[in-house]
Parts: sequence; structure tokens; C-alpha cells
Amino acid sequence: MATPSNAGRAHKARPASQWYQPRNLWENLKSIVGALAIFLVLRAFLVEAYRIPSGSMIPSLLVGDWLFVNKAIYGAHVPFSRASLPAYREPKRGDVVVFVSPYQADEASRGADPTPTLVKRLVGTPGDTLYMRNGILYVNGIAQRQGFGADTTPPDPGIANSIDPLFDWQKKVGLKSSRLGAAPAQPTHDNWGPLVVPPQRLFMMGDSRYNSKDSRYWGFVPRENVRGKPLFVYYSYNADDSDRPLPMLTDIRWSRIGHWIK
Repeated sequence: MATPSNAGRAHKARPASQWYQPRNLWENLKSIVGALAIFLVLRAFLVEAYRIPSGSMIPSLLVGDWLFVNKAIYGAHVPFSRASLPAYREPKRGDVVVFVSPYQADEASRGADPTPTLVKRLVGTPGDTLYMRNGILYVNGIAQRQGFGADTTPPDPGIANSIDPLFDWQKKVGLKSSRLGAAPAQPTHDNWGPLVVPPQRLFMMGDSRYNSKDSRYWGFVPRENVRGKPLFVYYSYNADDSDRPLPMLTDIRWSRIGHWIK
């Protein structure tokens, strides 16, 4: 005969088979679905992780940095629509921004994603007049800090005056005359503009100016394409030139973790 304490323990214990009964399965399923729904809402409207795949933002961001992105600050994009929630503030010149690229026909022609999600620095907002002379970016006639610490010397002298068919879009919007001079007939990598950023459009550039395919190539970014502002690096490893096996685990950049993005 069981003692009262044994009887209590016997009453509380559940046979393993009970977990597989329809009622218990339903309760477990509801918990899983609820947790998944919360995760998806947070990911869609508040914060999302993003990995840096290229060196276009060196030294601000490195290949192998993993970022937390604030999606609410500029107005979170509503999935499967063109709508966005109200923004806390508008993107400001100098912000590092995550956005969906304008359509890139050259990428589509080689089978790559023609509208990738990118991270660049916002250098021109609506109404700004932009131009570049000898590799120096000017905004409204004022020379800007080149590359936020990136090397200002082109790795190949020929890059500075290089011509790319992707620059030709600038010919339609370059100013024929202005107090800042006229746009060159043929835009080059380091000499283009002046041009004026239209309403609801933004001009993006990478901090590593000689290693960045940006608005110089594919034009203005629609405001509705903005997806968020990176906050900080939550994980980083040497992804581009490590000589260690499994660098994601063996070549971690500990000093980058927690780095606030400016």
C-alpha cells in the first residue's frame, strides 16, 4: 500500500505516452507556434541580423561582421507590400543604412540577385547637390571627409579616370550649368556631377570608395527601399584572409564584438 507521499508522487508523475496524446500535442504545438510568431514579428518590425559580405564599408565595417539592425527607426517595412510603418526619424546624411538596391540589370544578366540588400553610408538626401572632383566628394559645395578613414589613394591609378557604362545614367541628371560648375560630358569614377538628389531619393556610397559599387553605378535609392540602421557588431570573424581552419570558430575578432556603428 502506498504512503501518502508516495501516492502524491505517483499522482504527479506522467507516463511518457501522455505527451503524445492529442491534447498535449496541441498544447505543445501552440507554444511553438506562439514563440515562432513572436520571433517573426520582432524580425519583421524591430530588429534583424545582417552579415557583411564585402569590403565596401572598410574600415567602418569588416567582411565577417554580423550586425543587429534597427528596422523600426526609419519605419519598418511591411512584408509582402510596399507599405512601411511610421518612422521615428528620417535617414540623415552620414547614417550607415541597410536598404534594398535599385534594380541592377548587369547583375541580372549574369544570374546574380539584381536587387540585393546592401549596407552603405548615406551621403546625399533630397535637395543635396553632389559632385566629385579628383576623388573628393562635395556636398552642397563643401568637401566631405573621404571614406571615413579609408585609404584615399586608388590601388590602381587608372581607376580614378576609369569609365564604366554604368555611369551613363548620370548624363541625364548632371547639371549642365550651376554655381558649382558643369557636369563632365563623360562621368568617371572620381569626377562626376554636380547632380541634385530628387525628392524621396537618397544617394549611397561605400566608405571604401575604390572598393564599392554604389549610387555612382546604379543611381538614387528610393526612400521606400530603406530597411534599417545597423546598431552594433554582435559577432565578427576573419572571413576574407584567414589561414586557420573553420575561421568562424577559430579566428574570431573579439575586439569587434559590441562595436557600435558610426
